[in-house]
Amino acid sequence: MIVDPIHQTLLSSINFAVMPAWALLIVAPRWRWTDRLIHSGLYPVILGLTYIGFMVCAIKFGTNSEPVNFTTVEGIAAIFTHPFGLLTAWVHYLVFDLFVGMWEARDARRRGMSHFALIPCLVLTFMAGPAGLLLYFGLRRKWALETD
Repeated sequence: MIVDPIHQTLLSSINFAVMPAWALLIVAPRWRWTDRLIHSGLYPVILGLTYIGFMVCAIKFGTNSEPVNFTTVEGIAAIFTHPFGLLTAWVHYLVFDLFVGMWEARDARRRGMSHFALIPCLVLTFMAGPAGLLLYFGLRRKWALETD
């Protein structure tokens, strides 16, 4: 696949745009702007709108004339043959990983858990979503056992 500079710029911009949200979750979890920008849902909404925009572009400009087929490996692979298909999937990951990180931070705060202990979970959630969530569930269980 040949990727033109526009698609590369879009990818770089999206990656850059999500960094402040993660930084606020990790470094300033109780700051009022973290609540206003992150926990209000603003970031996921903006990323969700970006996702919809990329999905429309993938449908409109994608080179695959076959209908999308999510039931076969070949069908799913065909989605990723166009840069907008890849960008759509990447934003999908970013939105859901951020949503999970937001939930972890709120849940940990509600339970009175140490934010310092939460940081590795947030970093892993950012890097490898489900693995970070599993780590958080383990930490949460350990915290519950220690505080009972």
